[in-house]
Amino acid sequence: MFDQIIGFFESIDPILAALLATLFTWGLTAFGASFVFFFKNMNRAVLDGMLGFTGGVMVAASYWSLLAPAIEMSEGEGFVKVIPAAVGFLLGAIFLFSLDKVLPHLHINFKETEGVKSPWQRTTLLVLAITLHNIPEGLAVGVLFGGVAAGIPEASIAGAVTLAIGIGIQNFPEGIAVSMPLRRMGMSRWKSFMYGQSSALVEPIAGVIGAVAVTFFTPILPYALAFAAGAMIFVVVEEVIPETQQDKNTDIATLGFIGGFVVMMSLDVALG
Repeated sequence: MFDQIIGFFESIDPILAALLATLFTWGLTAFGASFVFFFKNMNRAVLDGMLGFTGGVMVAASYWSLLAPAIEMSEGEGFVKVIPAAVGFLLGAIFLFSLDKVLPHLHINFKETEGVKSPWQRTTLLVLAITLHNIPEGLAVGVLFGGVAAGIPEASIAGAVTLAIGIGIQNFPEGIAVSMPLRRMGMSRWKSFMYGQSSALVEPIAGVIGAVAVTFFTPILPYALAFAAGAMIFVVVEEVIPETQQDKNTDIATLGFIGGFVVMMSLDVALG
């Protein structure tokens, strides 16, 4: 089955492949958000465990799918070889840090909004918080497909597809994490679903941008891979993990994180 999927993606344009792969990751977000049609509430411990799982997947993907290939494809030895990855990683974290300070948003378990002051409704701010999570995820998938288009030996269709599968898996609980709180706040099931799935619509956009950028500017690939990794790690440390620590479910969230890390690591090593 996996070989057939790889064969299909190898037969089409890599930029189109990036679009389809990120549409898949968005689709799993929508699938998670659709649970709001069947449940009004979800056990807080379950949600924290799922968010922990999301963080584990993102951290594992940042190294196995992004940083390791970025270092491998860089020229030179010693410190020279790691410079592109280090610079890209820092720029990715700074980029998300800047968005975090400028874009108004509200995390699920926090009462205070972040970013510039805004009259926007609480629901809009919640969706924007999850949207911030999804920018580096879509970018990461797109950059890998762009590397394939540019003919970089270290970038493979299998690796890009594996990353998309991993991100799609962790997008499922993210869809739940957006739609369920909105439903508890009194929003209709349909509106809760629409807000939940819309938080990941940025992924196909970021994916195509990443693929096109690397295709036309091949030397930036190691920087771009590390950039996506830095942005993802920033999201995990600044947003995902703190959100799982607000209740008394820290052990469950930690075990979820470990599980997510093992799943993504196994997928990348076995399939990528």
